[in-house]
Amino acid sequence: MTSENKQTGAEPADSAAEESVGASEQEVAEIVGRLAEPDDLDGAERRRLLGRLTKSLAVGAKNAKASGVGRSRWLTDVFMAVAPRIPIRDLQTLSEHHKGLTSEALADDLVSTATKATMTVGAIGGAVAAVQFAAPPLLLSAPAQLVAETLVVAAIEVKLIAELHEVYGVQVPGSGSQRAVAFATAWSKQRGVDPMSPASVTIALGAATKTAMRNRLMRTLGRHMTTLGPFLTGAVAGGFLNRSATRKLSEAVRADLRVHRALPPGKS
Repeated sequence: MTSENKQTGAEPADSAAEESVGASEQEVAEIVGRLAEPDDLDGAERRRLLGRLTKSLAVGAKNAKASGVGRSRWLTDVFMAVAPRIPIRDLQTLSEHHKGLTSEALADDLVSTATKATMTVGAIGGAVAAVQFAAPPLLLSAPAQLVAETLVVAAIEVKLIAELHEVYGVQVPGSGSQRAVAFATAWSKQRGVDPMSPASVTIALGAATKTAMRNRLMRTLGRHMTTLGPFLTGAVAGGFLNRSATRKLSEAVRADLRVHRALPPGKS
């Protein structure tokens, strides 16, 4: 396996995860993983993938008969099915993909890439909503669109958390699926993983962890309500709020990771 393909924490072939999701959820996981990748997709391709994701989620919610409180539980289950499939690069691959950057300079670039990505998701979602604003189909498609945006932003931020741990050399034990749970849990708490604390390295989802994750997802979903504003105001607001939230998350996680390992400025 070449360094470009090395990943830590993503297990596309994990049998346990495969059995836990249906065809619709697998398609959702694949699309979210694609949208969370760092390469530059053009706007048309991102819109196309976001549209596919919206349709898949609408089908999944219908099949799960998700509504009301049940919808938030369903969203959490879908997110946890997606988490082990988020592509996480190792340190060598990260440096290669970021022009040889190392240490804090590499971490800075990861944050910059992630904030641009989540900002783009908010902007594209807002632009799509603006085009359809007040049209009857929007009343049916908007909820699934918001869920789609929420899942993609959550995946990008979980990926950022995991890869920052790689940069700072803070190793999280466990299999790919177990690490995915740990990073998703860290995202729900907006903190880094403390490998010295058994409570931080979560390998199973207890009731409290599920509640925290559900609450974080619903907060993110609420943030994306701004993308439904008219005349592209939603695109501007959605992009700005996503960028600010991702940057705030990165600052909290990096502060936690520096407690375990301080890094030099790095090659820039």
